[in-house]
Amino acid sequence: MKIFFSGIGGSGVSAIAGFMAEKGHAVFGSDRLFDLRPAHPVRLRLQMNGVNIVPQDGSGIDRSFDLAVFSTAVEGSNPDVVSAEAAGVLVMTRPEFLAEIVSAYRTIAVAGTSGKSTTSGMLAFLMQRLDMSPNFIGGGRVKQFKSENNPGNYLTGSSDYLVIEACESDGTIVDYEPQHTILLNLDLDHHAIEETARMFEVLSAKTVGTVYLNADDGNLAACNIRNAVQFSLDMVSAYQAAEIRYYPLKTSFSVCGQEFLLSLPGRHNLYNAIACIAFLSEEGVPLQRIADVLPEFIGIERRFDIHLQDDRRLVVDDYAHNPHKIRSLMQAMQATRDRICYIFQPHGFGPTRLMKDEYVAAFTEGLREGDLLVLLPIYYAGGTAAKDISSDDIAAPVKASGRKAVCLHERKDVFAHLEGYDVCVVFGARDDTLADLAEEIAGWMRTSSNASSVR
Repeated sequence: MKIFFSGIGGSGVSAIAGFMAEKGHAVFGSDRLFDLRPAHPVRLRLQMNGVNIVPQDGSGIDRSFDLAVFSTAVEGSNPDVVSAEAAGVLVMTRPEFLAEIVSAYRTIAVAGTSGKSTTSGMLAFLMQRLDMSPNFIGGGRVKQFKSENNPGNYLTGSSDYLVIEACESDGTIVDYEPQHTILLNLDLDHHAIEETARMFEVLSAKTVGTVYLNADDGNLAACNIRNAVQFSLDMVSAYQAAEIRYYPLKTSFSVCGQEFLLSLPGRHNLYNAIACIAFLSEEGVPLQRIADVLPEFIGIERRFDIHLQDDRRLVVDDYAHNPHKIRSLMQAMQATRDRICYIFQPHGFGPTRLMKDEYVAAFTEGLREGDLLVLLPIYYAGGTAAKDISSDDIAAPVKASGRKAVCLHERKDVFAHLEGYDVCVVFGARDDTLADLAEEIAGWMRTSSNASSVR
């Protein structure tokens, strides 16, 4: 096939585009981000994989294409859309095309409002190390899948297994008919909890084989999902973690009498790991074999990425962006130091409007006396979003609760607030330049006497 991907720079679209190119298809694509940043690393990796990148001005699409796939972030007025329709090319959205791919494989759909990227990437990595030769289409970039021609968000294998990150954001997961489904959790993110719950119920009903369910999640427990294989930390289940020991940057535990070591911190990552263990065990993989390879997994890019670590200092970059993820991140960070500077960039005007009150609650509950919250301006990727909310609307009630919070209007001003903090975590979704900010902070700490601890 000859396929055009518009919005190819996004994590979900670039994964499918790279996957299809590696499977031997002729792949072209465009992205306004690449027009602005021709040396963007994702663009360069896609081109190394044989993907042809053209300007997002409609000139790259003609009648020779079999299919044009559009990111849901691409507006109907975009020149690529106009050109595809004028040329009579079959048009599909990214999730519609992914649903077609799902039906062609023995697919494991990893769903939930938090942890999808890490769990799907972890599962694909473990299956690869266990000689199961999986295929993988994810949203996050698995560090150990990255190469000069792969951003890390896809993998091609020789089996009919396909692991996907099944995102509920646009509602299209109800169109998937996977072989198996993993449901990690259910909380507020892109939609109201009740709306997401209905999607998860439909996805579970359309699952041909087994549904794997977090037994500790009260919102999932309220869903109409029957005969699921359950995993847990607290409730009794077939795959319940025991003998749990949380360390600042790793976790040890046991399942069904088998000891495991996870090279990632926090309760949230433990849930991710147990979900993978449950699936692999039900597929017939001995627990001992899983335990042998689990410590090798080092995570997903921008998921607790450490930019600086020594006896005194720690700088972390993370993708946490909804209240549940933020609470999990803060819980993991609190195990490292007593004073932490949290630097958060909300990831869009719509999501900020939807989750503002929950953001305030998460920060009010999670910030300790010595902690500081620094809020960056809301990330704007273009489009027609109403700019009727700002980071000030989060900072003001957090400060009113007695916590320390400051709202910045320029990212460069963050360094003026780092004095006295040896531990910083930068977090937020969609904007890869937050990783650059974390690295800048790490460099500043290495060279600045202002980074000394308050004793």
